[in-house]
Amino acid sequence: MNELTPNAALAVTTAKDWASDQEVRWCPGCGDYAVLKAVQRTMPDLGTAREKTVFVSGIGCSSRFPYYMATYGFHTIHGRAPAFATGIKLANPELDVWIITGDGDALSIGGNHTMHILRRNLDCQILLFNNEIYGLTKGQYSPTSRVGTRSPSTPFGSVDRPVAPCMFALGSGARFIARGIDVHKSLPDVLKAAHAHKGASFVEIYQNCIVYNDDVFGSFTSREVAADKQLWLQPGGKMLFAGGTKGLALDTERLVLKVVEGDDPSVLLHDPRNRGVAAMLIEMPDSFPMALGVIYEDPAPTFESAVIEQNRAAASDKPADLQALVSKGQTWQVEKEPHKL
Repeated sequence: MNELTPNAALAVTTAKDWASDQEVRWCPGCGDYAVLKAVQRTMPDLGTAREKTVFVSGIGCSSRFPYYMATYGFHTIHGRAPAFATGIKLANPELDVWIITGDGDALSIGGNHTMHILRRNLDCQILLFNNEIYGLTKGQYSPTSRVGTRSPSTPFGSVDRPVAPCMFALGSGARFIARGIDVHKSLPDVLKAAHAHKGASFVEIYQNCIVYNDDVFGSFTSREVAADKQLWLQPGGKMLFAGGTKGLALDTERLVLKVVEGDDPSVLLHDPRNRGVAAMLIEMPDSFPMALGVIYEDPAPTFESAVIEQNRAAASDKPADLQALVSKGQTWQVEKEPHKL
């Protein structure tokens, strides 16, 4: 790993400075490579120092990530990255904490931990690589796999209704929710927006698993349909797609979104604070475009700031006296007895 110098914050860095000397090992063609490069290209623009940056991961293909960043990192246990990240941030709130996880890691065994870090609003960035499959353990279906997915654990097709990661985050109280695509040029912009948000930023990244679930997102990522099937949201901008020829409006009778012509005056302007519209954007039917970019953002006080303030208030006007603390409560003293032969 590249050496972390104390004055790195004063130096201008490049993407190369953020890349470790470890050999990157994913399957050839894996979308993880693109996400790694996007993060490494983004870090120099964030104004943070490598020695104050920590990447935390759980278990899965995406969880190799900390090895490939020239920062501090923790490769932890299955689904528990949010718990480690919480301890790290509370111990040193100045650290810039990133959580790297997958759909299986974060939404199955780690679902409980993911929910709590979101509702607590710990200041961190959570990047969930969603390939709708368990890649590391050879292709079993995951919590996000679609109905009918055939895998070694569902040979006749999955009958489970899949989890919608962004809806899970919204229901858990997340204050920042965004989506990106592994190979899309706009992914760095999504990462920058997530980092600028003060609090828990949840970013779902559609990531292609070329071995076990290849092209599962082709209905909106392939070049032939991308323009018609991708809606990149901009705060305050019109919800337009298909080269501006189509847009989204609110059906006021049914209280659902509808597709209209791009020049229709009813085309909605994107307000990231509108939680109700955010829910509609997350759960649009397959015939609609995929909502991408920052879907929801409504800042709130962070968990660590509340803990720090509580500790400060509890310690105010109380002199630090370690001996008094040790002696508090039931204590006794063991007298040394003379040595007897």
